[in-house]
Amino acid sequence: MSYVLGHNQYGKAEVHVVRVFRDDPDAPHELVDYNVSVSLTGDFDDAHTSGDQAKVLTTDACKNTVNAFAKEAGDAVREPESFAVALADHFIEVPQVSAARITVDAVPWVRSHGHAHAFVKNGDYVRTATVTRTADDTSVVSGLKELTVLKTTDSEFHGFYQDKYTTLQPTNDRIMATAVTAQWAHDGADIGTGIDWGKAFDEVLDAITGSFAAAYSYALQHTLWEMGTAVLDAVPSIAEVRFSCPNKHHFVVDLSPFGVENNCEVHHAADRPYGLIEATIKRSEDVDMSSAYDPGQAW
Repeated sequence: MSYVLGHNQYGKAEVHVVRVFRDDPDAPHELVDYNVSVSLTGDFDDAHTSGDQAKVLTTDACKNTVNAFAKEAGDAVREPESFAVALADHFIEVPQVSAARITVDAVPWVRSHGHAHAFVKNGDYVRTATVTRTADDTSVVSGLKELTVLKTTDSEFHGFYQDKYTTLQPTNDRIMATAVTAQWAHDGADIGTGIDWGKAFDEVLDAITGSFAAAYSYALQHTLWEMGTAVLDAVPSIAEVRFSCPNKHHFVVDLSPFGVENNCEVHHAADRPYGLIEATIKRSEDVDMSSAYDPGQAW
């Protein structure tokens, strides 16, 4: 019986590299903190089918490249997208590599009390970037995860379909909270024009948090739509944005057994199970950016 090897890829996952920019002795230090994963696709069938490793660039070499490029790539290291592009451009030059995918998680640090060299880790969110490079094309997907937002009112949920198992009561006023995972794909035509990645990220973050705060919500689905359209309005280079948002439920506690009135003031914050709402908001039906996303990610 004969068998056929299907899709395969390999690389080095989660290379944690911290780069300090200290070129000017009189200037405050700058800091980036990256978790970098490299995935290579290409002519590696023999490594699986016959054990011949002649074409395999070692995963240790992938790790060493990430660390070396944290210095050699210069100012490109300052933004996760440009760092990922530099790495992808390097790996695609390996003759047997047909596609290189670089994923970067960037943990923000903020300066502590204005000190030149002291920082505090910002736990509000993690910034992400995924770059896929082939001989003919480069795609860039920026993103964020673990951005927890909450509003204490201006949220409803009612008028939903009901069957015999439906017990949820409709509400005209509730706490709505979620932990936003968002990824946005940049139009390929704009990638080579020198996008200011940091400025674009700040504009998206402001659009997401601003629309969440300002828009009246009839459901978390409705909020995803409002956030997505705000992102597309804010940054012209973005072709589509994808959201994956758990509904962080807050249930009003029944205090009547104790003779206490609870006017949506005391809640139980439940961690699971939770509703998971996911959606893609695109500029048009013609947009298809599916190949730009990391297939290893849930969304």
